[in-house]
Amino acid sequence: MREVISTKDAPQAIGPYSQAIKANGFIFASGQIAIDPATQQVIAGDLAAQTDRVLRNLSEILEAAGSGLGRVVRTTVFLKNMGEFTAMNEVYAKYFSSAPPARSTVEVSRLPKDVLVEIDVIALA
Repeated sequence: MREVISTKDAPQAIGPYSQAIKANGFIFASGQIAIDPATQQVIAGDLAAQTDRVLRNLSEILEAAGSGLGRVVRTTVFLKNMGEFTAMNEVYAKYFSSAPPARSTVEVSRLPKDVLVEIDVIALA
């Protein structure tokens, strides 16, 4: 069984993809960037502010799927500049303070809408 997850409390997809897919007891959330769902615009701010917005967006998507950040088992973080890893990690740690998920973090040359960070997650349903 495969179920498309969608919520107006997170940015709408800007391409041919779903916010998340629920399948076989897991939720696979598409990468989120720092878009304010109310305006559909990238927020102003530094990497810490963008990371916070991204994690709030992911939280809304997971909640719409009947899950939450506490059920995340894996994340992938894409950074425009690995030199800002510490700033991202400080915000990330506030959202995943207890039994954090497995994670990969990679530097990429460019992200959608020229944001500073994108994060995707896999969570238990």
